[in-house]
Amino acid sequence: MKTSPTLHTALSPALSVISEKVQKGERISIDECVTLYKEADLGLLGMLASMVSERKNGNKAYFNRNFHIEPTNVCVFACKFCSYSRLYKNREEGWELSIEEMFDRVKAYDNQPVTEVHIVGGVHPKMDVHFFAELLRKIKAHRPGLHIKGFTAVELDYMFNKAKMTYREGLSYLKEAGLDSLPGGGAEIFDEKVRAEICGDKCTSEQWLEIHQTAHELGMASNATMLYGHIETYEQRADHMNRLRLVQDKTQGFNTFIPLKFRNMDNEMAHIPEVSMIEDLKNYAVSRIFMDNFNHIKAYWPMIGRNTAQVALSFGVDDMDGTIDDSTKIYSMAGSEEQSPTLTTNELVALIAGAGKRPVERDTLYNTINEFPMEVQLA
Repeated sequence: MKTSPTLHTALSPALSVISEKVQKGERISIDECVTLYKEADLGLLGMLASMVSERKNGNKAYFNRNFHIEPTNVCVFACKFCSYSRLYKNREEGWELSIEEMFDRVKAYDNQPVTEVHIVGGVHPKMDVHFFAELLRKIKAHRPGLHIKGFTAVELDYMFNKAKMTYREGLSYLKEAGLDSLPGGGAEIFDEKVRAEICGDKCTSEQWLEIHQTAHELGMASNATMLYGHIETYEQRADHMNRLRLVQDKTQGFNTFIPLKFRNMDNEMAHIPEVSMIEDLKNYAVSRIFMDNFNHIKAYWPMIGRNTAQVALSFGVDDMDGTIDDSTKIYSMAGSEEQSPTLTTNELVALIAGAGKRPVERDTLYNTINEFPMEVQLA
């Protein structure tokens, strides 16, 4: 492939080699990933990331119609970065929803064209695998076509250990009850030293990866995440993404990769400044370039704000998550710009079109439901 001179003006030898590889569709190494973080300017990263994104998805940017159920913010774990959970011993400060209360939230969407319910929350000792299996069966009996994406690997590890189930047994049990796919939460940073410092009491990196690989082997897709912008280094980000990339090489089971920005309000890491929007965009772009076997990179707009998410569409991002409908508190409690995270379908479509992308409504597995013209205006 003939290289573009615009990508090689005044580039260092290392960046020139990386640019050549990206243009040819070749995989870059962990060291080259770190070089991009440390040496590449935002313009180069945007061009390379857009090249990869367009190669995979053309000019399309995706969203879905979804809502969240957060069963509880009571948790047995004490992650230092978390502004959301309340320790089990202080659970009067939190909330605990019953099966009927959660089911009522599902029924509230009976006449709306949502395609996915996302169920995640704290790790509560009384909300065990059988409790959630009952909820899943109830939802599926009521609305069989609603895709249930639920439970982080951290929640699952705790539930399965308590029930004395292997990961395969537990995932098979929940799949039979109605669980369709897994979200990507709980990955944080896989580096063991960092993990020990910020969330040392929950499942290990190896356990997180094993749960997701097992889900893939059982025919269940999942998402992958990385918490960035706290005490981790660029090398540790690259290592984290490489571990995900290796699993994806084996299974092709990850739907999308979602970088999640550390927010510092009301948590034990509040003394650490949040990274800039420039760093956000750099991270999205490097992720898109490095994660060559992931079809999609998602900007979770309730966490970074709708405006930054829109700009990220020019830095390798091709997915904006969904309508949410003000049904999540995880990031608003941590200081996100989006204190009431809800966007109508028309607003999401206009946001995507405003970035010069073609809006595509998808289901959870990225099957197209509807394509919108780029000239859409707010209703």
